[in-house]
Amino acid sequence: MLDVDRVRADFPILGTKVNGRSLVYFDNSATAQKPVQVMDAVREAYMVHNSNIHRGVHHLSDVMSGLYEDARNKVAKFINAREEEVLFTAGTTQGINMLAACLAESEIGKGDVVLLSEMEHHSNIIPWQMACAKVGASIRVLPIKDDGSISIDGLSDILDEKVKLLAISQVSNVLGMVNPIKKITQACHENGTLVMVDGAQSVPHLKTDVKELDCDFLVFSGHKLHAETGIGVLFGKKDLLEELPPTQGGGGMVDKVTMTSSTYAEVPQRFESGTPNYVGAISLAAAIDYMMSLGMDDIIEHEKVLNGEMMRSLGRIEGVTVYGDGAERCPIYSFNIRGLHPYDIGQILDKMGIAVRTGNHCAQPLMARLGISGTVRASLSFYNTVEEISDFIDGLEKAVSILE
Repeated sequence: MLDVDRVRADFPILGTKVNGRSLVYFDNSATAQKPVQVMDAVREAYMVHNSNIHRGVHHLSDVMSGLYEDARNKVAKFINAREEEVLFTAGTTQGINMLAACLAESEIGKGDVVLLSEMEHHSNIIPWQMACAKVGASIRVLPIKDDGSISIDGLSDILDEKVKLLAISQVSNVLGMVNPIKKITQACHENGTLVMVDGAQSVPHLKTDVKELDCDFLVFSGHKLHAETGIGVLFGKKDLLEELPPTQGGGGMVDKVTMTSSTYAEVPQRFESGTPNYVGAISLAAAIDYMMSLGMDDIIEHEKVLNGEMMRSLGRIEGVTVYGDGAERCPIYSFNIRGLHPYDIGQILDKMGIAVRTGNHCAQPLMARLGISGTVRASLSFYNTVEEISDFIDGLEKAVSILE
């Protein structure tokens, strides 16, 4: 099992006092905290190696270029992809926007359909709306069942020759449930439909194998994986990436340029114009190294313990409704307590040093489906403890007593 006390020592922020109380950080779905190993890697990159990458002939540029490409290699191994299938982006949102713009230039046209589930984050809705509006395509909604799950039979019923792409989260940032992506991908591919997976909430908590999932594209963010902000990944199958046009032009993404025409570099450089966030990529590599040193199996087992304790503990709160009821879930819990406003609960918890998030979590269509305006969301990571869950539940009970 994970030595959580040793792990917590790597995260200095967890020792912070809030209103005189020890911080309980349950807002990991918004952003995860960074270990000293990641911060040290960033510091060393700036203090020892800093130089713009690629095309430089001097020592610093050569070293930094190597570190950047080493980071790509580590990401590729982490998700079981090929190096040339890993594109660095600014995060999940930019990755989806980039892909939507590319597909609107090549794969999605007038009369076509993009399929989105009801549980999607706004970042996996709006870019597709924009792309469809540009080319005359339309959005079709994949409904969820009352327990928040996806019906494979329902998916098969809604697929037809017009559906060119399904964009879906592996794990909802509200429900925490793990969608059966492998089965979903199989059903879509039988229909000739591409699949893009939003892995922002799943990659930090699950072993991610893009070959096993057989998804065509996958996006995720570094800052939810304990790396810096401003760095993310777009994975795409090589044969698909080679067919896509770049959406941004500039240095680094070209082969030959004249005043009237240009030819493009091979993937992945074709999609990485200008100066990339090379230090962000190094931070992502350091975060992956750190998680692998702990062991993904041990991380997953510890989070299973947290899941069990959280579900049992929330069940003791009178009038609580927890949204999402899947057998497999990541440690993300959205809930309401009868008669109480989520914002009020969040404010009282903050007074006790407990950080949660309240609101619609950038998932307004899902809130409408659930018939609510928002929730309290507690999202955990591998450095959280059973004792913190106990403090959280005590805080909830106090909030209920105050607000009632």
